[in-house]
Parts: sequence; structure tokens; C-alpha cells
Amino acid sequence: MTFRYALELAYRGTNYHGWQIQPNASSIQEEIERRLSQLTGNMPVSVVGCGRTDTGVHASYYVLHFDSVKELDANQLVYKLNKMLPDDISIFSAQRVSMDFHARFSAVSRTYRYFIHQKKDSFLLDSYHLVTELDFNAMNRAAEKLLGTQDFTSFSKLHTDVKTNICTVSEAKWHQLAENSWYFEIKADRFLRNMVRAVVGTLLEVGYGNLNEEEIIRIIESKDRSEAKLSVPAKGLFLVDIQYPGNMFLKSISTD
Repeated sequence: MTFRYALELAYRGTNYHGWQIQPNASSIQEEIERRLSQLTGNMPVSVVGCGRTDTGVHASYYVLHFDSVKELDANQLVYKLNKMLPDDISIFSAQRVSMDFHARFSAVSRTYRYFIHQKKDSFLLDSYHLVTELDFNAMNRAAEKLLGTQDFTSFSKLHTDVKTNICTVSEAKWHQLAENSWYFEIKADRFLRNMVRAVVGTLLEVGYGNLNEEEIIRIIESKDRSEAKLSVPAKGLFLVDIQYPGNMFLKSISTD
């Protein structure tokens, strides 16, 4: 008999080359699989994540699933994994789920936030420091052009292996955290490689006054990555929420 388990977790991506296992580079997936294998009697364990995050990108909320031929105590699993994993990976919960549940393909939406600050602060290392004044009203008007179902090739890393670059964006807006601190939040059914960082980089050009907010439409319609602006650094980007249909997966923690 096979049992399927889902884990809720968070990680700081600074010390990793992204979520996915890759040769000669550290990854979050590799760290978790190695520890799970030790806990299940050194049997190989393969985990499936809700999505891929690039080198240096963080997740304040992430979901994965894995299968085990051995029935596991969920509470003990959380306790033991947290004891074994490095401090920059934290497990919030473990629970047995239906074999129909898939961390990636069952998800109906994902939400990212990109953080910036405009005054040097040693405690905001996972935020992008900018000293230039920005027009956030113009940036939000430009962000509205991203809403809806569109082809986001212009904001995608080139030569990826996806079948389509069509995404449906339901939210895209800048929010103020403090006097000199902001974040951009974007929610969609799916995201392309490097999409959020390229979108933020382009919106910042609107905020600088170097790009007209209406030009976002032209950039999208061009389906040409060279038309969009440079991507912002990975350190300010966080995956913050994953939504699943109905009661397929019940969150045990608040992600507000």
C-alpha cells in the first residue's frame, strides 16, 4: 500500500540554486529528499513541489507531496524533519492526503510578492534597495494592464520547456508596508520562468518615468523578451501563497 503525504513549509533561498535538484549545486528539494530518505529507512524518496523557484528566490509558504510505502506519524515527521534540516528550511505541517492530490497540478493559483525598500536598512536583506524616487500610482496603473488571460512571452525566460506562455493574472498591485518599504503582489493560475522579476523590472521603469504606463500593452503584445526591461534581483522575491480547490488541501497555518 502507498501513502501520500503533503508538507507545508517555508525556506530562505539565499544559499540555494533554486528549488529543483540539479547537478553540482545545492537545492531545497535535494535537502528535503535526503532527510526524508533517512527518516524512512534510507529508501529513496522523491518529493513533488508546487512549483519551481529560481536561485535565490524565497518561499514563505510552499507545498510539496511525496509517497511512502510506510505509514508515517505526521507530528513526528514535522518534529524530526525540523531537527534535521538547516535553519533556512522550516516545516510547518505534515498530513496524509488523497492520492488524487498533486502539489503542482492540483493548484489553482499562486501568489508572489516582491519587496523593495528606499532607505538603507541592515534588517531588510531580503528586499531590493532602491534610492530613486518612484511613482507608485503610475506603476499601479501600468500593473492593471497585466490583468486577464494573456500571452506573457515578453516576460519569460527564453528557451523554456513549457507548452504555452498563456497565464491568467487575477491580481497585480503595489502595496506600501512602511514609509520607505513597498511590495508588489501578483496572483495567477501559473507563472513562467523569471516572469515576476521581469514584470517588476519593467514596472520600475514606469515608476522612474522612463516608460509610459500604456507601453505595457505594447510590450505584452510584442511577445518579445527584449521589449521588456531587465529583471530585478532574486533576493526580493517570495512565493507567499498556493490555493487548491475546495477541501483538497486544508491549510494549517495563516499565510496573511
